Amino acid sequence: MPSELAARYRAGEADANGQAPERRISDGDGVPCRHCLGNVAKGDAYLTLAYRPFPAPQPYAEVGPVFLHADACPAHDPARGLPERERRGSGRILRGYGADDRIVYGTGMVLANADIEEAAMKLFERGDVAYLHLRSAANNCFTLRIDRGG
Repeated sequence: MPSELAARYRAGEADANGQAPERRISDGDGVPCRHCLGNVAKGDAYLTLAYRPFPAPQPYAEVGPVFLHADACPAHDPARGLPERERRGSGRILRGYGADDRIVYGTGMVLANADIEEAAMKLFERGDVAYLHLRSAANNCFTLRIDRGG
């Protein structure tokens, strides 16, 4: 999630459903922040909100719940690669999108976490794929966006 957007949600801006983010306290289990891509530690506050990782509503712009540290956290640096927490656990859905923010048919797949980076590189060999979304295979929750060269 872009830092500017995370800051706006922390300041109380309405989410993709027009609702204020909900504030909760982490039990330390399974609360991944979509800004820093780390876990929210037990006892720390976090926000739950509806997130649309697209620039505007349209038929392919999925909305779903995500977590965000309630206090500022550093953005994940894509140069560090895929975070360790995304390399374990349930499988993932990987899907390509075109420059028009629509799904590029034939790019969607469910795969084991160990295969994410190789599959992403293969999808970027296609000229019609502008970026990728990674989602949880178990709950379809948005995990992260992968850009070319990122």
